[in-house]
Amino acid sequence: MDQLALLFVLLLGAVVSVPLGDRWGLPAPVLMTLLGIVLAVLDFVPNVNVPPGLILPLLLPPLLYAAVRRTSWRQFTANKRPIFLLAVALVFVTMACVATVAHAIVPGLPLAAALALGALVAPPDPVAATAVAGQLGLPRRLVSILEGEGLFNDVTAIVLYHVAIAAVVSGTFSPWQAGLDLVLSAVVAVAVGVVLGWGANKLMDLLGDATLQIGLTLLVPYASYVMAEEFHGSGVLAVLTTALFLAEYATDPDDVMTRLAGHTFWDIVDTLVTGVAFGLIGLELHNAIRTASGRWGEMLGWAAAVLVVVVLVRLMWLLPATWLTKRMHARRGDCDEEIPMSWRETVVMWWSGMRGVASVALALAIPLETDAGSGFPKRDEIVFIAFGVIMGTLVLQGLTLPWLVRRLGVQADTDREKEFEKQLAVRAAKAAKRRLREIEAEEELPEELSEQMVRRAFDIGLRISPDVGEDERREGHEHRVRRLKRVRRIQGEMLSAARHEVVAARSEPGADPEIVDRVLRHLDVRSLK
Repeated sequence: MDQLALLFVLLLGAVVSVPLGDRWGLPAPVLMTLLGIVLAVLDFVPNVNVPPGLILPLLLPPLLYAAVRRTSWRQFTANKRPIFLLAVALVFVTMACVATVAHAIVPGLPLAAALALGALVAPPDPVAATAVAGQLGLPRRLVSILEGEGLFNDVTAIVLYHVAIAAVVSGTFSPWQAGLDLVLSAVVAVAVGVVLGWGANKLMDLLGDATLQIGLTLLVPYASYVMAEEFHGSGVLAVLTTALFLAEYATDPDDVMTRLAGHTFWDIVDTLVTGVAFGLIGLELHNAIRTASGRWGEMLGWAAAVLVVVVLVRLMWLLPATWLTKRMHARRGDCDEEIPMSWRETVVMWWSGMRGVASVALALAIPLETDAGSGFPKRDEIVFIAFGVIMGTLVLQGLTLPWLVRRLGVQADTDREKEFEKQLAVRAAKAAKRRLREIEAEEELPEELSEQMVRRAFDIGLRISPDVGEDERREGHEHRVRRLKRVRRIQGEMLSAARHEVVAARSEPGADPEIVDRVLRHLDVRSLK
């Protein structure tokens, strides 16, 4: 098997792992990691030959962009306190604790190198957290905090990692310079992200075509990451800023085709890239096995000790952090902030701290030599410990998290979600009716047409949430509801017949497939209305 065949195996696994994960109640990223481990121990499977410096630039931008598309700037601002405590403060604390323990138990490990180890194992993986949270049906407040933590903690950890690596390689370290680098990295990243977001928004208006606009959204995350890194900024933060800017300002409510196609396109990209990323984590087990040759007992002990530190520090931090956030929440009366409301939710947040893509890439990117020409101190040991932590959290926590969630009974409030959906449906129907009244004031509509449009306005809300019809029936509109449902059924069957006829015409002699597909696309959009 060559490298290209291995890539196709991972892509196929990424697709198959989704339905298998749903059937078995396991997160797809964990299944892909297990697949990678199985492939890694097979003799005919080659070692992965991806330069470590390319792993983050190739995988992180699309994954981060896809994750941001599912959230909003409003959610981040509503959860700024818990996100700061997890994505910034906890990364510092974890790095310090891991460095202290590793420096004490690994003979000859310099403190700066121990800090590099602490930085690369400190951030939980944003992709694993969001994938697991989405599949398990956790409360929205927990999902929001996990998404925010996962998206922003890489920014802090990667900058700290580079500072620690530079200290080892150069032999010098300045706390003031490190702090300045952290601030400048964030400022540069935000500036690059805003500029590219603004430019991409303007360019989308010029492109017009949905296909070109979606293609641009694939290029923008990479451009944002690379440009920020060129200016010594945080590529991760730049991608987040660009994605949030576009989500806030580049959404045209009337651009139906781009939104539908873009949603499908990014679901595909997210599934495939996530699968490949976690498959690579398992495949990189080759490096860890080769590193530990002849010293399994000793190095497994070190990895287990650091894993225990990583897991316990998260718990010890979450307990007071959650209490503090609740106190601040109650004192300020900020009802919009979403925080864990019980110890059960705090335990689920604790056990959701799985490490992943960023930690693997940073571990493999550790230089081989210092500026003085000597080997990087204890590089093999650092890589092995890092992989022990990554595999331990992904496999152990990933496989047991579904059981823990079921055991503790932490589930989303579906009644609240349905109520909110119903409220949005009512608002949408009322907005349609308001616009109809404005049109009637400007144009003289026949009475029959006006009544038909009123029914269509109500149908808009009914299509979003069938529960809207309950209120209408209670208000004496049972007949109208039954008629609308009948009209919707008949119209659906008519459109289905039309689609079948158009699809059949595609195989007729002389039929232009491009024109057939264009007509079919119009019918598909019409079917959603």
